[in-house]
Amino acid sequence: MPEGHTIHRLARDLRRDLVDTELEASSPQGRFASGAKSLDGQVLTATEAAGKHLFLHAGPNLTLYIHLGLIGKFRRFEASTNRGDAVRLRFEREDFAWSLTGPHTCRLIEPPEVEEIIARLGPDPLRRRSSPDQFIDKAAKSNKAIGALLLDQNVIAGIGNVYRSELLFLAGIHPATPAKNLDGGVVRKIWDTTVELLRLGVRLDRIVTVTRADANGTKPGRLGPDNRLYAYKRTGEPCRRCDTPIATAPIAGRSIWWCPRCQPAR
Repeated sequence: MPEGHTIHRLARDLRRDLVDTELEASSPQGRFASGAKSLDGQVLTATEAAGKHLFLHAGPNLTLYIHLGLIGKFRRFEASTNRGDAVRLRFEREDFAWSLTGPHTCRLIEPPEVEEIIARLGPDPLRRRSSPDQFIDKAAKSNKAIGALLLDQNVIAGIGNVYRSELLFLAGIHPATPAKNLDGGVVRKIWDTTVELLRLGVRLDRIVTVTRADANGTKPGRLGPDNRLYAYKRTGEPCRRCDTPIATAPIAGRSIWWCPRCQPAR
């Protein structure tokens, strides 16, 4: 499932391409024909991301709400690219088109529902004026393993399976540690690192967590696919810092990866 940096990057790129333009919308697949018809001819006024949720505002009372889910894609193509019968929604311009395929959610909503969706989420590290206080307070009261809590979108919005493994590696915390056992300053450091990594993810349009110091001076943007992460999906491979084999186990129904030496159980 795309993580928060992907959705914020989409909001940014769609804003650049389509805001203040009249939408030419269609639904080649046909499953969003009515919605596309309502959007067609409207002027896109703003785009907004909150966690893994994307909102495209077309006027004061018309918002397209998208959640990509596990397989959804929203991609930019040359205008000449075949529409295809799997495209739920397509925005077409003279030189390019945006095509949405496989979303979990794609529907038109009104402002009150936008507010309700955002209100249910925990703080999003990429949204301006977002405070970590709610995240820190909930962690202090939670018996959940920190590796599970980081996936709870009502606690902190935008983190997925890749980032949770990487954040806990960088913090030196075993993923099974009860969240309430962590000092508030440690939880605040997790938040600060999340802000830093998600911003980098938006800029690079991919997840890179390995620091320049651990990459022999190589800049994050120049790291190859096999060298960008510390722990995620590296079962049995040597830790980049201590050579201990990376371990894995399920937490919150999904596999998580960690270094037993750098992140000892306490």
